[in-house]
Amino acid sequence: MPLLEPKSGALRPQPEAGHSPAADRVADSRAGGTAQPLRGDLERLLGADKVLWKVSDLVRYASDASPYRFVPQVVVLAEDVHDISAVLSYAREHGRDVVFRAAGTSLNGQAQGEDILVDVRRHWAGVEVLDGEGARARIQPGTTVFRANASLAPYGRLLGPDPASAIACTVGGVVANNASGMTAGTTRNSYRTVASLTAVLPSGTVVDTAAPDADEKLASAEPELCEGLMALKAEIEADAGLVARIRAKYELKNTNGYRLDAFLDGGTPVEILRGLMVGSQGTLGFLAEVVFDTLPLLRRTSTGLFFFPTLSAAAAAVPRFNEAGAMAVELMDGNTLRASVSVAGVPQDWAELPRETTALLVEFRSPDDATREEREREAREVLSGLELIAPVPSVTNELTRDPGTIASYWKARKAFVTAVGGSRPSGTTLITEDFAVPPSRLAEACEALLELQERHGFDAAVAGHAAHGNLHFLLAFDAAAPDDVERYAAFMDAFCRMTVERFDGSLKAEHATGRNIAPFLELEWGARATDLMWRVKRIVDPAGVLAPGVLLDRDPRAHLRGLKSIPSVEALADPCIECGFCEPTCPSEDLTTTPRQRIVLRREMLRQAPGSPVNDSLLDSYGYDAVDTCAGDSTCKLDCPVGIDTGALMKDFRHARHSAREERNAERTARHFGRVERSARLAVAAADQLRGRLRGRGGDLGDRLLNSLTDKARKAVSPDLVPEWLPEVPGPAAKRLPATNRASAAAVYYPACVNRIFGDPKGYDGLSLPEAMIIVSARAGRPVWIPEDVTGTCCATIWHSKGYESGNTLMANRMVEAAWRWTDGGELPLVVDASSCTLGIAEEVVPYLTPANRKLHDQLRILDSLVWAAEELLPRLTIEQRTGSAVLHPTCSMRHLDDEAELRTVAEACAEEVVVPLDAGCCAFAGDRGLLHEELTASATAREAAEVTARSYDTYLSANRTCEIGLNHATGNRGYHSVIQELERATRPR
Repeated sequence: MPLLEPKSGALRPQPEAGHSPAADRVADSRAGGTAQPLRGDLERLLGADKVLWKVSDLVRYASDASPYRFVPQVVVLAEDVHDISAVLSYAREHGRDVVFRAAGTSLNGQAQGEDILVDVRRHWAGVEVLDGEGARARIQPGTTVFRANASLAPYGRLLGPDPASAIACTVGGVVANNASGMTAGTTRNSYRTVASLTAVLPSGTVVDTAAPDADEKLASAEPELCEGLMALKAEIEADAGLVARIRAKYELKNTNGYRLDAFLDGGTPVEILRGLMVGSQGTLGFLAEVVFDTLPLLRRTSTGLFFFPTLSAAAAAVPRFNEAGAMAVELMDGNTLRASVSVAGVPQDWAELPRETTALLVEFRSPDDATREEREREAREVLSGLELIAPVPSVTNELTRDPGTIASYWKARKAFVTAVGGSRPSGTTLITEDFAVPPSRLAEACEALLELQERHGFDAAVAGHAAHGNLHFLLAFDAAAPDDVERYAAFMDAFCRMTVERFDGSLKAEHATGRNIAPFLELEWGARATDLMWRVKRIVDPAGVLAPGVLLDRDPRAHLRGLKSIPSVEALADPCIECGFCEPTCPSEDLTTTPRQRIVLRREMLRQAPGSPVNDSLLDSYGYDAVDTCAGDSTCKLDCPVGIDTGALMKDFRHARHSAREERNAERTARHFGRVERSARLAVAAADQLRGRLRGRGGDLGDRLLNSLTDKARKAVSPDLVPEWLPEVPGPAAKRLPATNRASAAAVYYPACVNRIFGDPKGYDGLSLPEAMIIVSARAGRPVWIPEDVTGTCCATIWHSKGYESGNTLMANRMVEAAWRWTDGGELPLVVDASSCTLGIAEEVVPYLTPANRKLHDQLRILDSLVWAAEELLPRLTIEQRTGSAVLHPTCSMRHLDDEAELRTVAEACAEEVVVPLDAGCCAFAGDRGLLHEELTASATAREAAEVTARSYDTYLSANRTCEIGLNHATGNRGYHSVIQELERATRPR
């Protein structure tokens, strides 16, 4: 396992003895990044800010969720259709090719290319709900499915496609691959629910298929294309056998090749083109916009997880659940179930399930109570005739309506790829395949697949959308070992023949052809249909500009090219299969790197020789791009199905970069934190006084002067040590905390150090947070007590986030010892008024405690102020005055603490209308990181701030002071403050 060199070389990985550079490493000649004239040409064409050219940029875009890895020559950040057209025109003129990449969650290399790679995620998000009632929605291609459905939920609507990767995958990729998911089948997928789309063709022509004159415009701009499509239509329709074959192929889920039924379903070139674009995998054009016919959101859900003794027994039960009206019937074999224990919330005793055990996750969704009762009755009739087993205590084999239980079932199912993949042997590459057979032959296909895997030496996992005869399986092998690659190649040949010749199935049910199945396209479709697909490509993309090798490839071994080696990296990150689920939640996603990319870059360093030019170039960028601009919020851990905490890894790197002197200074700061705290408050007061004295001399002169002073200090010392001044930094807190009484206290109130240093935002005219907490608690008959010696204590996050281990350890133990003393050994709860500090004391300090203090910590009751307010105060208070509207900022710490609901509960007591922005996420202020790297917070909050400032609210609420500063900075000082202060105002007697 790689270790870290100390100090200046801390980020350079140290390979194990005997390490040799990988065969698929980036060549030394590419250390300088994008070569000329390509880089210069594109910078002149688009602007330098839209061209990513460093080798670190190229490497981080080279991997996606697939087993393939292709390093592009350049990455373009396209902002609009004009940029897309310009890039396509350039590619045609210079004989280059183009691949579009959005979320990079596709499983067969569709988002990878070796020349010009165009990022179409960053600038392409947005949802416009149409028709008033949400029956249709216009969606930008970079919008995640989760985000689109969140926009539609208030209208009681949702999209038809529901892939397991909905939290990360984008609508553009879903349509381009015709991805479906658990319930879409063949009737709710993109092909059936896309009403219209706007596409940019390889020629640069833009086609809006909904425009009344779309056919006339296309005929004028692309006469040969129109003639070619209509000629193909006539040719297909004249062949009755071919028509019957095409119709039969799409009775099953099928995303292999182009949608030839588009020629049967469309009457004009534009209608045909609309159909062909769905599932074309970026090989026929760019989907700039999609209009969906949405579907009803059936909110009454009944779900059961039922366990069977064998896979065949489970498969045989699938048709009976289908007949009972199940919306989804998902299959998980024993390997899948046992691997899922790595997912938070999955019962740990699943690890003891017999290998042959198979489960069906069955869900019924109903529009009303009567329908739900009827479906539950029918489901119980089915269950009464099945032989179910309960091999471990957690298995109940019962239907449930409980949302938490249902969510845990689906979390385990959706984690199939990542949970099983995360448990693969270190250093192995993961292949994910899916196929479909007639549902009546599901059990037979399962048995055949298991036998085939065993014959080729694979202990694979199987899961799938059993209701539609759609199965998924995973294989792990060493792509760096030629013998292992050949073993995999033999399996794929046998698997494809089995699927086609024995079951007449689909080699790709929902993941689209991709690089892995392209060589087997003709095996499934035959020479006649395959030739038609090649002709489609030549008609629409005669220069072959778009995505060569992604869907069509005549090389029978093309699927074995570009398989990526997986070097072992730090243990925290090694299970990563590069799925990309972590990326939408990452605050630095649009600024530098994402968690997946941080790991991808580490793996490339391990492919290299230690002193190679490429390694040196990667390391030059890694410090800022990966380590410094990581907010360390660890929300990536929450969205990673196997819980990889890339934030923790970056904190380890920060620690490794510290010199012994820096560690000693950090420990000294912790030891004398009382003095540091008082000095910090005085510094804030001095700055505030200076700002006040200069306010009358020209607006923000004071802020500009302070910014100039801190900017000079940052240049002289370090931008990662000296904070910059922000106008939204509030004035100082009061010198003394309010007096309280210990004798009558129902809880110990711990004002976080940030609330002991900083006061309230400019323009806020209410009570300070400590005053509000004391008064509102007393008003509810639950008075709180502030210990006299809180000064000098801290939750330790200051040191933890920066990787100062000694200071962190010292303060963590001091804090717990003090809390134990204050609370009389846990007799009273400790209420903390900043969510990040609650998380720090409740969870993050634990690994750094002495054994004795860990025992003390186990007996403490640590409550976030939100929980205290929602559970202890609200039921005892009378709301006297409510404001009209409130917008909330749930913090990343609230996600970790699982108390976002309490924030909403308290806010709803205080305001008539409560809004949580759909794009709310971690603000990346991260203690003081927003002061050290203002650009990080600006990027992280951009979408949320745009949503917030699009209208006005009466109040702006959160429960973490530094996050409130970050949001005030992002929104032009809207006055974000604690919801506790708002609660005091709302319950104040008139």
